[in-house]
Amino acid sequence: MNRYTRLLSIRWTPVLCLVLVAMAAVAFASLARGATSTKAEAVHYRVDHGWPQLPPGRDLGGVSGLDVDAQGNVFVFHRNDRVWPQSNVLSTEPIALPTVTVFDGRTGRILSEWGANTFAMPHGLTVDARGNVWLTDVALQQVYEYSHDGRLLMTLGTRGVAGSDSTHFNRPTEVAVAQDGSFYVSDGYRNTRIMKFSPEGRFLFQWGTPGNKPGQFDVPHCVKVDREGRVFVCDRSNTRVQIFDAQGHFLAQWKGAGIGRPYDMAIAQDGSVFIADGGDQPDAPPDRSGVAVVAPDGKVVHRFGRWGNYDGQFEMAHDIAIGPDDAVYVGDITGKRIQKFVPNRHL
Repeated sequence: MNRYTRLLSIRWTPVLCLVLVAMAAVAFASLARGATSTKAEAVHYRVDHGWPQLPPGRDLGGVSGLDVDAQGNVFVFHRNDRVWPQSNVLSTEPIALPTVTVFDGRTGRILSEWGANTFAMPHGLTVDARGNVWLTDVALQQVYEYSHDGRLLMTLGTRGVAGSDSTHFNRPTEVAVAQDGSFYVSDGYRNTRIMKFSPEGRFLFQWGTPGNKPGQFDVPHCVKVDREGRVFVCDRSNTRVQIFDAQGHFLAQWKGAGIGRPYDMAIAQDGSVFIADGGDQPDAPPDRSGVAVVAPDGKVVHRFGRWGNYDGQFEMAHDIAIGPDDAVYVGDITGKRIQKFVPNRHL
């Protein structure tokens, strides 16, 4: 037997064959996991410096709501110079300047503005599948549906009148629109309930009472609907996300240090969930604020951002949205700005 033959005989012993088969199985399993992993597991995010482009001296004021349409345009609901008073008594005097600003998601340029002399204390903003814009005003106690270009289509609630029946709200926070056009309202700061309406605005049912048990709320601050029709609620003061079926039956909750205090959330196409953790807002800094990236099973995969006022930091992450290009937009209501984060797949 020559040297080359001896090497071949060593290379293909039964033990070596078993080792090679095991290695191949491990490699295949790894590839399979990668093929089914979510963006939450594979992607990190970095801030897009210089986005948006505002005229010199322009200040949006508190950014209370935002969303992105199918074309990647970013709709921002903001308060200009109106601030939430320490007295907690909200003025119903309309804000003179435009309160809805639409940005080009790619360049950050302002495309249009509307909502001047209309809203008193802007809060939630949602863009539905048709491109219509849903807004809530916690001072005027109303919910609105607008066309993409700012024409009023529907108003629910009585201007400036709080109530707990099926035709009134008490500081409603957000709207979520289901695939069939029906919609949910998180109501809100004082009524601690979720209300469901038909596409035409007819009240259907509600659920929720004050408390910390499943199905109870302490400031339901946001409401979202996923592709399966499940309803996600940011139960802010209970520091958790609650999940329900379309009829309001409790399914699960997400809670923990990684989740933080959910102010808003956005659901990606693959089911990953991005949660704006607004922090605990102590009387004196420092605080905690950032974005929790959560897998569909509720596991916190990672977080980005922290408390502060530099790029990529937040004083209070209040609202969040995801664009069709996977860019993540975060509204900082105390920092009075919106920031764009883009996927960095090279990390």
